[in-house]
Amino acid sequence: MVNGPIVHVIEDDSAVRESLDLLLRSAGLTPRLHPCARDFLDCKPEPNGCVVTDIRMADMSGIELLAEMKNRRIALPAVVMTAFADVPLAVKAMKLGAVDFIEKPFDDELMVGSIRAALARNADPDCTDTQIGAARRRLAGLTARERDVLHGLMKGKLNKTIAFELGISVRTVETHRANLMTKTQSESLSELIRLSLLAEETEVG
Repeated sequence: MVNGPIVHVIEDDSAVRESLDLLLRSAGLTPRLHPCARDFLDCKPEPNGCVVTDIRMADMSGIELLAEMKNRRIALPAVVMTAFADVPLAVKAMKLGAVDFIEKPFDDELMVGSIRAALARNADPDCTDTQIGAARRRLAGLTARERDVLHGLMKGKLNKTIAFELGISVRTVETHRANLMTKTQSESLSELIRLSLLAEETEVG
């Protein structure tokens, strides 16, 4: 019998699965490996864990999996992996419940940290509300123009496209983008996206 929360790793690349298995076990976590989304859905997962899934898989994509989990009321937070930097896809995944979006090849510490955050969110029902408040505070100091740039980034637009639409130079967009990262203390674009989506959530009451 397994004690503690299970980290369900859903990945059709066996080398990545094995790498994550070794990484998670060395971090003291308990992984369960699934070669496809259907295998995960058929296992009837316990509610005290999380999911790590690739975004592009043969049988069912990570986006389709998150949507199916929502339909089946499988309330496990998910960390989504991708080899392709696709911001609109990241936004879609996070709106379906992903807590982070990590690009391959991923940093081991970043992956373990994201998984621990996902497990913490599942274990503490008040964690999400706390994160929403923290996200709003981190975004509170942005100027109107910085928010305009952020909205463009959230739609996956290039710097030059944002510059054209806002009537400013590409260099100015780059400056605003750098300020966004500094002011929100974000280390990556995926973290900035996650903060923005959290801040947009409405509290249930």
